[in-house]
Amino acid sequence: MPASLTTHIAYRAFLFDMDGTLLTSIAAAERIWTRWALRHGVDVATFLPTIHGMRAVDTIARQHLPGVDAQAEAERITREEIEDVEGVEPVKGAAAFLHSLPPERWAIVTSAPMALALRRMEAAGIPSPAVMVTAEDVSDGKPNPACYRLAAERLQVTPRECLVFEDAEAGIRAGEAAGADVMVVTATHTHPVVTLHPQIKDYRSLGVEVGAGGLMRLTPIL
Repeated sequence: MPASLTTHIAYRAFLFDMDGTLLTSIAAAERIWTRWALRHGVDVATFLPTIHGMRAVDTIARQHLPGVDAQAEAERITREEIEDVEGVEPVKGAAAFLHSLPPERWAIVTSAPMALALRRMEAAGIPSPAVMVTAEDVSDGKPNPACYRLAAERLQVTPRECLVFEDAEAGIRAGEAAGADVMVVTATHTHPVVTLHPQIKDYRSLGVEVGAGGLMRLTPIL
């Protein structure tokens, strides 16, 4: 569905996932997680598609590996990811779109820890918002909606007044469960996305109109 289907709706805030939505870190993430899978005898081909949009600790815990400390392993993964940002790039038009938004009207909601999120954002040239919700801020990661509810609370709005930008199934489900509208970003998808939500490939054809009271409407750039 085209993004134009949501241009008639005004939002008080935009909430953005990070990886796959504002930037792509697939190459770096898959390098590191491949090494982890090989160390633990996990089938790489079936495992890699499951790593996106989830906290590292949750990804590891789901494997139910005997004797593996998920928290310690997640901390090791994070250290490796902070050191390796080769190939981290912005989704086209993302930085310009963010710069066009009122600073107090948007947040980043990511499954990454804060240190890793800031490192990848710096590598991709993505500006830092006033509000960020990261892996450390919630006890249950996406698809639990707590992260998006917390971001809305910190922006002093309700989730129903927000538009969530997401790329991964877990994040889409989190946005839905929070009660927000969802826009699916397909920049990193290699196959068509089947969803009832509107979609954009990237942000190059997307603008925003800020009205009375800071209400924001998406506008197509032709």
